[in-house]
Parts: sequence; C-alpha cells; structure tokens
Amino acid sequence: MNNLRNCFALKFLGVVSLAVSLSASIPIGFAQEKVPEEDRHRGKSMLTKIKGELKRDYYDPKFHGMDVDARFKEAEAKIDEARSLGQIMGIIATVLGELDDSHTYFIPPPRALQTEYGWAMRITGERCFVFSVAKGSDAEAKGVKPGDEVLEARGYTLGRSNLWRFAYLYNILRPQPSIRVVLRSPSGEQRQLELAAKQTERQNKYLTYYEREALVKKAEREAELRRNRFKSFGDQLLIWQMVEFDFTDSEVDEAMEKVRKHKALILDLRGNGGGWVSTSTRMVSNLVDHDVKIGDRVSRKETKPWIAKSRGTEKVFNGKLVILIDSESASASEILARIIQLEKRGTIIGDQTAGRVMTAQHYGGEVSLGLKVAFYEFSITISDLIMSDGMSLEHRGITPDEGRLPSPEDLAAGRDVVLSYGASLFGVTLDPVEAAKLFRVEAAETKTKK
Repeated sequence: MNNLRNCFALKFLGVVSLAVSLSASIPIGFAQEKVPEEDRHRGKSMLTKIKGELKRDYYDPKFHGMDVDARFKEAEAKIDEARSLGQIMGIIATVLGELDDSHTYFIPPPRALQTEYGWAMRITGERCFVFSVAKGSDAEAKGVKPGDEVLEARGYTLGRSNLWRFAYLYNILRPQPSIRVVLRSPSGEQRQLELAAKQTERQNKYLTYYEREALVKKAEREAELRRNRFKSFGDQLLIWQMVEFDFTDSEVDEAMEKVRKHKALILDLRGNGGGWVSTSTRMVSNLVDHDVKIGDRVSRKETKPWIAKSRGTEKVFNGKLVILIDSESASASEILARIIQLEKRGTIIGDQTAGRVMTAQHYGGEVSLGLKVAFYEFSITISDLIMSDGMSLEHRGITPDEGRLPSPEDLAAGRDVVLSYGASLFGVTLDPVEAAKLFRVEAAETKTKK
C-alpha cells in the first residue's frame, strides 16, 4: 500500500548533502578496518536494487537533474574504496539524499549495537528544545530536563532545516556512544555536557526469516495498542489524539461515530508523522459535508485528481472542529489540516508543520549471510501532491490559523498550554498540567502490555 509517511521522527532517538551534511559536510567515516569483499559485494547489491526501483518508480523522470547512472556508478567506485561497513552504508544513503526529497531515503540493516540516547529534541517555533528525558538515562543523571534549549549538538546549531538530518545521521546511520551538547535552561543558565548513550549488544544483528516475521508481528501488536486515544468531556467536547494515520475506512468510521456524539472535536495531530493515503481520505470524507478535491497527484507518468467523497450530511461530523499541529506534524497530518483550512471547516492551532508531504512506496530488501539474512529498507517518492490551491506543501508546511507555542517554562513544568487553550474555546476548563497528563497514563499502561 502506498504510504504518506514522515521520514524520520525524533522518537527514534535511541537521533545525509542529506545523510552526510547539515550546513557543511559531515564525514561518515568510522574507525579504519579491513572490509571483507563480501560486504562490498552486498553493498553493491543494495545499490543495484535501489537504483532499479528508483529509475522505475521515482515521480520525477528527470530526477531533479541527477544523472542516475553516473551517480550510482560513482557510488560503486566509492564502495570499492570504503574503509568500513559504516562508510558503505553512508555511501548508499548519500546517493538518495542528494535528491533532497523527504520521502526518499535508505534504512540500513541493524547494527551490532543498539543505541538509546535517553533524550529527545523537538523544534518549537524556530528553536530546538529538549522534549523528553528517559528515567535512568545519563541525561537525567546530568540534570537535562524538558525545556532546556539545545544551542549546539556535536558542534552544530540545529533548526527546522537540519534537525531531521541530524536525527537520521545519529539514529540510523551513525549512532554514537555519546552526544556533546550545549544547553540553556529556561532560567538562562548555559552548560556543556557529554551525554552518554546506552548501548547494548543486539542478540541477533542478522535475522532468520522467521525471526524477522516475529519482530514484525510484535511491532504490529504494539502499534495496535496505541492507535486511539480519546478524552470526553460530556457531550460538549471530545479530544482525539491521533498518533498515526493507519486506520482502515471502517475503523475511521467507527471512531467518527464516537465523535458525532459531541458538539466539538479537538483533533490533536501534534507529533503525528503521517501514514496511509486511504486514512487521510476517509478522515476528510467524515469531516466535510461535500466532495472535496484534495489535490492532484503528480506521478512519473500521469497527473490524477485526488477526491474525497463525503459520506453525506447524516454521517459527517458537523460540530465545531479544532486541529492542533506542531513541527512534527507531517505528511498526511499536513494534508488533512490544510484541507480543513482551505475549506474553512475548522481552526488550525499550533506551530508551523514539517513540510514533508509526498506519496511514497516503501521497499524491503535482503542480503544473504549464509543461513541468515540482513534486512534493509528504502523509500521512494512516487508522486508529489499539488493541493487544490495550486501549491505543494513539500518544504513549506502549514502556517496555523492561530500560532500557539509552549514556552521553555511550560515545557519544563510539564504544561500543555496549547491543548488547554483549545479546550477553553469550547467552554471546557482544562488545567495545562492536567492537559499534559491526559494521555501520559495511557502511554504508561500501553508499555506494561508489551
């Protein structure tokens, strides 16, 4: 199934042109080692498969000016000169990264060490802040707290344009035993810290087919536990925190039956990185009382209109609507919010969104390691979306109707002032601290069920 997905979320922080550069080049080099010829061969095998799918499916037949054959040939030559397996993975990632496309990227096979940094960052406005800190982490022990502003990380000033690149590099391609940061607390105190990560040896760096299938099923079960999060305030207001666009049509309709019992809905899409095309279409069908042209999907061979057909006045939710967004709202989240904005169906509140809006196809690959295999993945953009106003959201995002941002002090105190404000619009008093706790307990319960 074609997916509208956010490239990478900092929830991975257990955080290359794309892969290898932020504002300047970042080398992918690791400690020099003798690279077995088998690893070079496997790297070239990955390149060949990725090149074939890219040339067949990438939405822009001109590849933004890239000479694909020449660039992949150059990458093969670099693999011959690579001094580590890490460099080989970086070379592959860089080829796709040069397209500067949010939905075209490479995920290498898992590394021998699993890295958990124990803290996560997020952009608020134009600044980067610590968003969460794990209990028992080195970051917690050294006094790192939500609301600390990240002035530098590994020598780089992070912002909207490069935080996701940093996350990809140090989560996916090049996990590190520690990250040196310069932080500023809400009170103005500035300090430099070396924050150690927790690194553990994977039980299985490479998996059998059966082990891979078991892990996939486990991930699906965990995702199922956290899909729907609701909080009702009588019939006055329902708050729906939607974690991901991964619902079938019938599941969307079932959720909307609950919504229709209320006079108002707050749809919280903060941190929602996107999901399925079909889910976003069905959401529009349940929120707008007429057929809506979402936009034109521009693919390699054709341009097709994307229409959401309304379910009709009796089944559509006709109450008041507010959608909350932030810098991590991406892809399908942005599309839904923009349609509601263009149709003047509700109010969009929060922060500028990610601007990562394309339709992508995800692919899996494997390389043989005797009785086991190493799995890798990659994503290729198969279409751009031109919205009904003639604009693409890629690299632009959505400007909310009403900008509302938490302050560093709010983050430090655990206050969700945005959700609290949204509830107040419908006559519901919700303390900002209590607003921040609404779904926190559910998340903790989910963890115990894993």
